[in-house]
Amino acid sequence: MISAEQNELMTRIGPGTPAGKLLRRYWQPVALVDELQGDRPVKAVRLFGESLVLYRTKSHYVLMQRHCPHRGADLAYGRLEPDGLRCSFHGWKFDGQGRCVETPAEPEGSRLCEHIRTVSYPVVEKSGILFAYLGVGEPPAFPRFDCFIAPDAYTFAFKGYWDCNWLQALEVGIDPAHASWLHKFFEDEDPAASYGRQFRGTPSDSALPISKVLREYDRPDVRVEKTEFGMRLQTLRRIDDRETHVRVTNVLFPQAFVIPMNAEMTITQFHVPVDDTGCYWYAIFTSFGAPVDKQTMRAQRLKTYPEPDYRPVHSRKDGWGFDAAEQRAKTFTGMGFDINIHDQFACESQGPIADRTKENLGTTDKGIVLYRRLLVDAIQRNERNETPLMVLDAERAAQLTGPAAIDGIGPSGAMDQYWKEADALRRARSGWKS
Repeated sequence: MISAEQNELMTRIGPGTPAGKLLRRYWQPVALVDELQGDRPVKAVRLFGESLVLYRTKSHYVLMQRHCPHRGADLAYGRLEPDGLRCSFHGWKFDGQGRCVETPAEPEGSRLCEHIRTVSYPVVEKSGILFAYLGVGEPPAFPRFDCFIAPDAYTFAFKGYWDCNWLQALEVGIDPAHASWLHKFFEDEDPAASYGRQFRGTPSDSALPISKVLREYDRPDVRVEKTEFGMRLQTLRRIDDRETHVRVTNVLFPQAFVIPMNAEMTITQFHVPVDDTGCYWYAIFTSFGAPVDKQTMRAQRLKTYPEPDYRPVHSRKDGWGFDAAEQRAKTFTGMGFDINIHDQFACESQGPIADRTKENLGTTDKGIVLYRRLLVDAIQRNERNETPLMVLDAERAAQLTGPAAIDGIGPSGAMDQYWKEADALRRARSGWKS
């Protein structure tokens, strides 16, 4: 258990809060590039409790305060011009740095605009996602992680909204034991039809369906270690004396995890606060085999998280699509075959902000325990004006690569060697070089 005070410290992210100040020290996903591809590339955004507007000019992306500093009109409905955004109320115009460059309703020769500036944040594009930096000082450098350096053809980005605090959303990805229960399917499917779907294919070096592995070997040995980028988890399911299934996953501090989707693809997923009680997950799928079939991947996911706001088709309001007959015969949850809905249920059903004072953690929760220690330590370091974990300069960022995210079956007595060799082999065979 943790105290109510520590739970508040870790979860609250509004302006001025300790966790909010820490998370603002990192680049944060703010939108999919696809969301600004239409005739009007302007989008209202809610991020870290702030109301913002994101737009695209001829040359770059801009994220700034949503309400005009004149009299508060909504700039999400402003007039987009090639070099800025103009308020529809009085015509005040703002450039990419948030500077007011025109106040046309003012008298001829007025210099009022020279004294007007609104909040503006830098934005960069990475692998189909627009990242913004909301913190003070210089932004950190991006590490050379696979999801950031793979060619466009080998990545695909998507997002979805969950109606809960960011921390419980992240923690579902640091809990490898739940996959044997929350994502349990009573029947195995043809792995050939598993493209774009998690827990429906086969692990590396095996013809055994992953759904069978999770279902029949449900008492994993979870091993956790601190790393230079956050933490690594190894989840071992012993098949017999000869073979063991290993799943290597990672936490990229502060709020992303990297997991294997199948033998050829990984998922890097960020959990980004909208406010204290809502968040978006942003996922970058990275292929080491063939280029990604983006059209198929997108169509699959839009069925559950439709445009324009990517809010799920099921929620608390309909019991996350729960079906008792399905629960008896087909799935452990009775909530369909999309594991994102399973995870969403697990996180949202804890409440808008989970009450961690009532938890009773087990041995398989050791990853969650370590992550919370890392988070609290980083918050405290930031409060002391020290550099927290993963706030990187360019030299250090260039040294961080990978990380390995493996799902395979190898020799029971040499699992460490097996997953490292499996990662090296996959990279050597990839259509691009990391």
